[in-house]
Amino acid sequence: MNTALAFDKQKKSWQLRWTAWQHREFFISFFGALSLFMMSLIVNFYAGTYATLHASAAVRDIILDNVSAKDVDGIFVYGIIAFFIGTAVLLCYRPKAIPFVLNSLGLFILIRSFFIILTHIGPSPSMIEIPLNSIINNFTFTGDLFFSAHTGMPFLLALIFWKNFLLRLIYIGTSILFGVVVLLGHFHYSIDVFAAFFITYGIYHIALQLFKKESRLLYQDEKYLSD
Repeated sequence: MNTALAFDKQKKSWQLRWTAWQHREFFISFFGALSLFMMSLIVNFYAGTYATLHASAAVRDIILDNVSAKDVDGIFVYGIIAFFIGTAVLLCYRPKAIPFVLNSLGLFILIRSFFIILTHIGPSPSMIEIPLNSIINNFTFTGDLFFSAHTGMPFLLALIFWKNFLLRLIYIGTSILFGVVVLLGHFHYSIDVFAAFFITYGIYHIALQLFKKESRLLYQDEKYLSD
């Protein structure tokens, strides 16, 4: 009996979550957010290409100079893929979060694209090489260093789902792990990693102001966020 009640409760919970798709306003918010996210990826491609073509010589770094490069390209590549897959699964469970998350990620990528075309510092000569046929080469470039997207994006998700202790812990842990990985592989300079936390915090609060309707949809009640 308890099992049947639990199943019925879970079924009602799923039905309640997915009622958002029945509203026209949600569809408009979703496609608007999806358009912003897709546009940001296009901008990122051209910004990364430009920064790489105009990259200067490498610079000294207190951490990279004292830590030899490690073969962590597997975590660098497949870790970020796992991050996006895991986030997609989470959003399937929390569909009301989709518009705000996509808008926030799109804003993150656009702001980062602006940053990477300003200063073109070349990568560390000891950087671990990523296989040419790797899918991540379509989104990252050797000249798009400041600031670290691997570090910043998980931290952005941690801020978005801050009230859920488990999600906060998972995303902060992922952010720290990726930060360590990009330093060990010499994929980024130390300032790229440490600055990512501060810049991402600012991006999150800009997103709260720009996408108020989508943020209200996500944060409309404490029970929804923390269950």
